Amino acid sequence: MATMTELSPTEDKSKYSQDTQVDEKLSPRKATDLGLTFLIATRILQGLSQGSGLGGQFALWESWSPPHERSRLCSIALSGILLGSFIAILLGGLISQTLGWPFVFYVFGGVGCVFCLLWFVLVYDGPVTHPWINTTEKEYIMSSLAQQVSSSRQPLPIKAMVRSLPLWSMGFCCFSHQWLINIMVIYTPTYISSVFNINIRDSGFLSALPFIIAWVVGILGGQLADFLLTKNFRLVTVRKIATVLGTLPSSAALVILPYITSSYIITVGLLTLACGLSPLCQSGIYINTLDLAPRHSSFLMGVSRGFAQIAAILAPTVSGFLLSQDPELGWRNTFSLSFAINALGLIFYLIFGEADVQDWAKERKLTRL
Repeated sequence: MATMTELSPTEDKSKYSQDTQVDEKLSPRKATDLGLTFLIATRILQGLSQGSGLGGQFALWESWSPPHERSRLCSIALSGILLGSFIAILLGGLISQTLGWPFVFYVFGGVGCVFCLLWFVLVYDGPVTHPWINTTEKEYIMSSLAQQVSSSRQPLPIKAMVRSLPLWSMGFCCFSHQWLINIMVIYTPTYISSVFNINIRDSGFLSALPFIIAWVVGILGGQLADFLLTKNFRLVTVRKIATVLGTLPSSAALVILPYITSSYIITVGLLTLACGLSPLCQSGIYINTLDLAPRHSSFLMGVSRGFAQIAAILAPTVSGFLLSQDPELGWRNTFSLSFAINALGLIFYLIFGEADVQDWAKERKLTRL
């Protein structure tokens, strides 16, 4: 899907919105009638279609976001995922209890379709084609992007991308961070249940609290990153600071958990802290593709996110094995392994990460003698 985004930028806004929302609406309706196989198939289709979402969004940021405002703009957009999770968790149980579980899918799928229609009407590929933008704003955006945005299409420099250490460092750091995210989302409620005999999923507010804090922190992190740029911090320094703050404290908080089993409040506080700080990476590694190769950012975003999602397969598998061997020691090993993986990914990024446009990503102009 990332390749489609790179080759067909004018179709992004319709393609990924339509595919995502249709699959979301389709999944629950026939699941009970057609069985588990159909449900699994529709979930796979939904995942494949949603995979193009961020790549398509970054194709738009390439043409819409001034470089010195990218952190705040992208963090606001990406934080919408967290806000959606907060609302879904908070209201999902209420809808299920009052209307029945299928209506959870109908309501949120319907909301997704509404946003899809709004996307068709309001979103344009760039300021040049937008009918409502004023002249001053259009000129401001175009002048800020004059050095990097071109309408010409050139072949993807695949070989150069494969040899690029900055790209690999970003990809590995994304992988390690996604490992952390999956551990927090999947296993921390189970941990609280096993240690304190409290089902945190029964409390919509407690389950949703980390997501609303993460939403706020993600937006503030983007503001802070752009503020640091106005204070003459180097762009690569800002990206690395954001990544460190979004990775190291969160993974360290999980390591501490098994050693404070006597306090439920401190445990929930650490989990909220871990989840709340992790979105700071939105202003770090997750928008780094716009720095390294703005012309190919949508493709690279799709590839890096796809690579990172391997962690969504490995993290539950490895953690499940560790917990099955020794439940008490397994929690320490699970959280310590997550910290180690995040530390390795972070170190790799701190050494090899960059924020300058790479030579292979610059437009090549042929001159005739």
